[in-house]
Order: sequence, then C-alpha cells, then structure tokens
Amino acid sequence: MLNILIIYASRRYPLRASQRDHLWSFRKYAEGCRCYYVNVAFISVPLVLRFVHFDIIIFDWSFLGARMSREWFKQCSQRLSVLKRFSGVKIALPQDEFVSMDLLCEFIKEFGVRYVFSVAPESEWPKIYPTVDRKKVTFLRVLTGYLDDELVNKVNTLAKLNTKRTVDIGYRTISTAVWGRFNLTKKELADLFQSVASSRGLVVDIAVGADKFLLSDDWLRFLLRCRCTLGVEGGSSLLDWDGSLSTKINQYLKENPDANFDDLEASCVPKGRDGEINVVAISPRHLEACLTKTCQILVEGDYNGILCPGIHYIPLKRDYSNLNEVLDAIEDDDLCKSIAEKAYQDIVASGRFGYRNFVEFVLDSTLADRSCKVNKTIRDKILEKGLFFFSRLIDTANLVFVVVYSKARNLRDWFRRMRYYS
Repeated sequence: MLNILIIYASRRYPLRASQRDHLWSFRKYAEGCRCYYVNVAFISVPLVLRFVHFDIIIFDWSFLGARMSREWFKQCSQRLSVLKRFSGVKIALPQDEFVSMDLLCEFIKEFGVRYVFSVAPESEWPKIYPTVDRKKVTFLRVLTGYLDDELVNKVNTLAKLNTKRTVDIGYRTISTAVWGRFNLTKKELADLFQSVASSRGLVVDIAVGADKFLLSDDWLRFLLRCRCTLGVEGGSSLLDWDGSLSTKINQYLKENPDANFDDLEASCVPKGRDGEINVVAISPRHLEACLTKTCQILVEGDYNGILCPGIHYIPLKRDYSNLNEVLDAIEDDDLCKSIAEKAYQDIVASGRFGYRNFVEFVLDSTLADRSCKVNKTIRDKILEKGLFFFSRLIDTANLVFVVVYSKARNLRDWFRRMRYYS
C-alpha cells in the first residue's frame, strides 16, 4: 500500500465546493493508497509522521496559493522544513501562476519538487517558471478543477426538483483590475448583457461583486434556473513576479476606488507589462454549467481544447461584433438545449473530466519514480496503521480549531460592520 502525504493550508470553514472536491480527491479516488492530510495553516508537520515512509508528497494548491499573502506563505513553508529530508516523490499542484512566482519557484527548488502539475498553458511555463531547472522538474498540464462523482449525482437530483428555467441569462462574477485588463472582461460581459437584454425582452439575473457570489448548492440551483450563462476563461495577462504590483495596485484602488485600468496603468503598471503573459484556463464553473445543462455564451478562447465553439457553447467575439447573432441564438430555445445537451454528453457523461481520472493521471505520471519499493516488515505495517489513525485524529482536531477560528472571524467581521453602519 502506497503512503501519500497531502499538505494543505486552510483557515476557513467551510471550503468552497470546488476547493473541497479538489482537496479530498486523493482520499476518495487513490485506490490502494493511504492518504495522510496535514493542514499547515496553524501547525507544523506532526513529529510522528517522521516514522512513516511516504511514497508521494503532494503540495496542494490551497497551500501553494497562500503566497497571495507572502508572509503567511513563508510561515507555512517554515512549518514544513522537516519535509526537505523526506525521500518521497514531491509533487506541486499550483494555481494562480501569475502572482508571487518568485516564492513558488524558490519553494520548488528548496524542497526538491520533482513534478509540477500546472494549470497554465505550456507556452507560458518559461515565462512564469524562469528559475526552475526543467531538466530536474517535469511539468504536466492539468485543469483548475474537475467534476466529482458525488457532485454529478447531487445535480441530477437537484435537476429533478428544479424543472423550470425562468431566467434567460444568469451570471455571477468577481472582476478585478489587479490581474490585468483581461480580467475586466468579466464585468464588461455583465454590463453589456444587462444593457441589451431588455430590448430583446430577455429575463436576466446578472450581478458583479464578492457579496453577490453564489457558492456550492446555491450556485448549482441558480444555474438550474437559467437557460443560459455567460463566461470567459479565467487567468491573468499580468505577471506579478514578486507580489509588488498587486500591493501597489490594491493600495491605489483603496485610495481611488473608481479608478479604471487606464488609471492603474498610468500610476502602477509599467508600460507594456499588461499582456506579457497569457495564463488562461477553463474554470470549474464552465464544467458546472455543462453539468447543469445550462447553455454557455463564452468569449472566444481556447478553453483547454475541451469546449468547442458552436458545439459546446455559443461563441461571442472578443470585440462583441457578433452580439446580435448571439442574442438571436439565445432566443432559439431548441438551439440552446441542443448545445447544452451536447456539452453534457461530451464533458460530463463521458467521465473524462472527473476527479477519478485526475487522480489516476497524477499517480500514473509519477509511477516511474515510485518503482523502487520499500520492503516493510509486519511490525512496520502495524506501526504505520497506528500512525495513520493518530494522524487522522490530529487532522480532525485541527479541523475543529479551524471551524472555531472561522466562526470567530466571521463574528468579528459582523461586529465591525455593525459599528461602521451605526
């Protein structure tokens, strides 16, 4: 039996559904493996795990994403120093590969990461990982998220309860200028369709902002009420190598909340920097729309070669020059249903983009490095079982602390809002 150690970092409970499904996918689908989880948001790697031989050590994107807060990432990394001496094959599952990449590249070298499963296009790897030795580290491309078997079953159940689609176009998004002009397309889409829908008599439910964002079952139920939804690839056109750009931009936006990207480019972003990278990818929300059979109107893009224009979605040109044709297509209910059904069959029913396949791909890709088996005595096997049970207790206790911490933080934020409005 293979031993897998998954390192993650979370100070929030509950996790977003896409984060939760990604994190626990190895425990659910890594057959014949014993998966140990350690949340390093508050604690170091337990000393007892030094007695376990780990075949694979996975640094989950929830931990690697902590570099959004550079100091916190450094603190979490220090708690992992013991892992530098562990002999298991080390794997990184990063996301948001456009901010504080200096920290990520240094971590890969310092901890001896052997495989990086990147969500960025292969053409961008030399730009975003310039200091990583590609002869020592193997890069492979994966998606930002997949479909979980339980989620598919849940949506099929919800679909039977939500049979009426009363909204023609539904959309929720968070748009920020911090990650370049490309990211502002999300808000442009919202504004555009809100302005033109009324002239066509279309019913829309479109909102922008973190406070309007829908999570988990609320998002799925929302999609099931919508005939169509909008979208664009996720990512960034701006590389913030050492985190200095986002710090400067956030401070500027704090002082000038109504600033547009032209203002930012004049004050914070050096000329020519926006567009230096093209780190874009299909997002879990695109897959969830396929799952709920909600027809997608998407800005033309690659979408990892998974979604094809005219087949899996209605394409909108980047300059919006075919807007009237798109609106005509939205009004054609039979066309929308046929596109949504085709997307469901090719993306969901095929099973190609499920977490089971993702886990198998990660394990199979590292098979060569795990060919050297360690001979274990009966005593070693009994000890490992005991340590596994003990590590589960530690992780459960840690989870309880995270729940209490998260509730306390939410209560603190509530009191702050009450004081502000009073």
